[in-house]
Amino acid sequence: MTPAKRKKQPMKLLPKSPTGIPGMDEITSGGLPEGRPTLVAGSAGCGKTLFAMEFLVNGAIQYNEPGVFVAFEENAEELAQNVASLGFDLKHLVKQKKLILDHIQIERSEIEETGEYDLEGLFIRLGHAIDTIGAKRVVLDTIEVLFAALPNHTIVRAELQRLFRWLKSKGVTAIITAERGDGTLTRFGLEEYVADCVILLDHRVSDQMSTRRLRIVKYRGSLHGTNEYPFLITKDGISVLPITSLGLDHKASRERISSGIKELDDMLDGKGFYRGSSILLSGTAGSGKTSLAAAFVDAACQRSERCLYFAFEESTSQVLRNMRSIGIDLAPHVKKGLLQYHVARPTLYGLEMHLVTMYDLIKEHKPEIVVLDPITDFFAVGSKAEVKATLTRIIDFLKTNQITALFTSYTSEEDGLDQSIVGISSLIDAWISLRNLESNGERHRGLFVLKSRGMAHSNQIRSYHLTDDGIKIGAVDLTGRRTELNPS
Repeated sequence: MTPAKRKKQPMKLLPKSPTGIPGMDEITSGGLPEGRPTLVAGSAGCGKTLFAMEFLVNGAIQYNEPGVFVAFEENAEELAQNVASLGFDLKHLVKQKKLILDHIQIERSEIEETGEYDLEGLFIRLGHAIDTIGAKRVVLDTIEVLFAALPNHTIVRAELQRLFRWLKSKGVTAIITAERGDGTLTRFGLEEYVADCVILLDHRVSDQMSTRRLRIVKYRGSLHGTNEYPFLITKDGISVLPITSLGLDHKASRERISSGIKELDDMLDGKGFYRGSSILLSGTAGSGKTSLAAAFVDAACQRSERCLYFAFEESTSQVLRNMRSIGIDLAPHVKKGLLQYHVARPTLYGLEMHLVTMYDLIKEHKPEIVVLDPITDFFAVGSKAEVKATLTRIIDFLKTNQITALFTSYTSEEDGLDQSIVGISSLIDAWISLRNLESNGERHRGLFVLKSRGMAHSNQIRSYHLTDDGIKIGAVDLTGRRTELNPS
């Protein structure tokens, strides 16, 4: 007799409370556990209080969930002043009865003298605040102050469990902040065991560059990202940058756009690049990478498309002057607002800040074309792995939004043509390689299509010239020069 197949019961998903923090809800698959306590641990200055406050503010404004913030160190006035620069108007939310700020001062000496410790007073005070505005979210900042006077870890653990059970009984989604201990996740080394979700924030300095990282240590009943994710504190609050948050489900356009050079379009099946693709121009110094990028941008602006150009080596006026010398006048496009330059040295700030700046400018300018010139300058502020992770994020972001991206990359004379400077060849759809060559006492430039996905393309090595009337690509290079272009 064939045994009856057991029917699969529909899986019940854990209810989530969205944080509203960009990137955070993606790596937690929806937010923090609803109606349960979450522990946010980290050293001083890593952003614990801000993380918790943004969770409350976003809940009140975006999700109509009032919140209570109980501080054991800062008073309400100090809290309001500290987050005002980020656009958080706490006083307004308090007037609207969407937020309660409560400062509880605990004197350690009083507890030591009497030997008594009871959380009932806290429960009554916090319960009244929750009931007053119908709070759905609660923050306790920071827990060390609450239990600092208790030397016995057994009592601390019992009281922690009691506190967390009480918060669960009230049905509120709670964040409890905690200082990181010496060799332990928290100072007591106990809080992480009684919390349903534990988030670790880290602030580190490497090679004089400051970076912040976030990691979800545990999350009961839910799948979550397990990597370390960089995050930033900007003028708009916290922004988490998860590399795994963007999938590969973006649409692939069949529309073709011109490179700005007819002969190069002919080498690309006669139609140019695909819209929304990623393009790499690699070459040695002086090979014409910026010039080809300018021709591409000029053609796009002539189609009335908006372009955003990130330049990391030259000022805007210098680029405009230099391109004018080869017959490409970009100034009218800048004046019309079709072309916007963002100029900054890579060493101005870390990779994460560069990435967020790009995100913000892209969202503000809404371009069809984005240029990064050159991406190899990012090595001044990050390792090869970090640069690749940053470029992966920006490429996925641009592809998701159907924005065509063009990157320039410096190649030294010793590098082989089949090597990608930053290890992103797998992310690139079209790769044009440029070279400076010497033959018979003269310097020449050579160009060829290393790869171009989804289309037939030329396998010829072509000579090209930068003239005062634009970029001219000639016929197939001479046999004598072709040997110098081969990697072997």
